[in-house]
Amino acid sequence: MYASRTTQLIVGVFALMGIAAMAFLSLRLGSVELFTPPSYEIYANFDNIAGLKDGADIEIAGVPVGKVVKIALNQERARLTMRIEDGIQIDEEAVAAVRTRGIIGDKYLAISPGASDKYLHNGGTLRQTESSFVLEDAIGQLISGSSMGGEKEKGQGGGKGDGDSSDLLAPAPSKAK
Repeated sequence: MYASRTTQLIVGVFALMGIAAMAFLSLRLGSVELFTPPSYEIYANFDNIAGLKDGADIEIAGVPVGKVVKIALNQERARLTMRIEDGIQIDEEAVAAVRTRGIIGDKYLAISPGASDKYLHNGGTLRQTESSFVLEDAIGQLISGSSMGGEKEKGQGGGKGDGDSSDLLAPAPSKAK
């Protein structure tokens, strides 16, 4: 009728192991870091970081080197605080760009090294940034550009070409010899 002491001990051990496994999975899946590795913080200002979130990965040449730890608004621009692993040197002329994994994947921050011999230290700021590509804005520009008959207001658009939206749909010229 009553369980023996051995059975109670075995059930207790399995219960503790189950609780420990659930705690581990909760911390792991929630991306909670109990012990942060040695690192330093740098900053970058962006015009648009659409879709980038706290905790997003930071990569150099496809290798994760840190995380975005804070996103704030600073004088109508997004200011990112990034935690970079110790031992990773980022030069002052590096370019930080918001990128997407695949077509509809998560956003992450890609850093392309520059040509400077001077490196950023704790509290430094990346000066060169590329904002996030927003598909809705591109579609809106394409629609408004084609409905206006190819005419654009001064200061709108950019890039090469005469401003005709058909440039976006035309195939690139080939370099035949």
